[in-house]
Amino acid sequence: MIGVLLLLLLLLPLFLYIAAPQIRKMLCSGMCTSTVQLPGKVAVVTGANTGIGKETAKELAQRGARVYLACRDVLKGESVAREIQLITGNQQVLVRKLDLADTKSIRAFAKDFLAEEKHLHILINNAGVMMCPYSKTADGFEMHMGVNHLGSGVTAYSVHPGTVKSELIRHSSFMKWMWWLFSFFIKTPQQGAQTSLYCALTEGLEILNGHHFSDCSVAWVSAQARNETIARRLWDVSCDLLGISVE
Repeated sequence: MIGVLLLLLLLLPLFLYIAAPQIRKMLCSGMCTSTVQLPGKVAVVTGANTGIGKETAKELAQRGARVYLACRDVLKGESVAREIQLITGNQQVLVRKLDLADTKSIRAFAKDFLAEEKHLHILINNAGVMMCPYSKTADGFEMHMGVNHLGSGVTAYSVHPGTVKSELIRHSSFMKWMWWLFSFFIKTPQQGAQTSLYCALTEGLEILNGHHFSDCSVAWVSAQARNETIARRLWDVSCDLLGISVE
């Protein structure tokens, strides 16, 4: 009996290795199937120097858009821009400094962008932090609140990419271990980018503005998330914290 159990334990990693691609495929049910091309369009992708943001920017560039990589680490961003240019043949992949933990950097980015471009057709607010040690932004906000909410602002769509292998877990040794343990079943950055691409490229989604998407389809959200009174209060408080007035 013990011998059988030992044999099963030895065969389990092999089974997982063989079955992993199919299991991952089942977990990655949503794919952006749009064939829309983007010549003449302008896109901004935050946090585009790695992971989901990088894959999103690459796909937009492949479709002919002029893509701005809005990154905190400009040198890393420039390296990724050259890589995307080489892969896609699109030389209109540009890097601009953007630190979402500093509202001065955000305002400077916006001012410089408006001086360069007359239109912005696609905005992907991809950058974010997770489980980082307690710290504050340059403006004194708790880091998660400051970067993920106040720094990124308000978007037309909310998307959940799923469980993706990315640098988002870099601050947690436990999560790194969990990601390694279940790496066979975790989405790749390219797979994780599909829902953002779906919302950015699929025609006719305007009627679904404000909805939450997961795996390229509308997803359920809690009653609190659908509460207009709470949403308005959050909007007003956020504007007060940032010192902006929006009618």
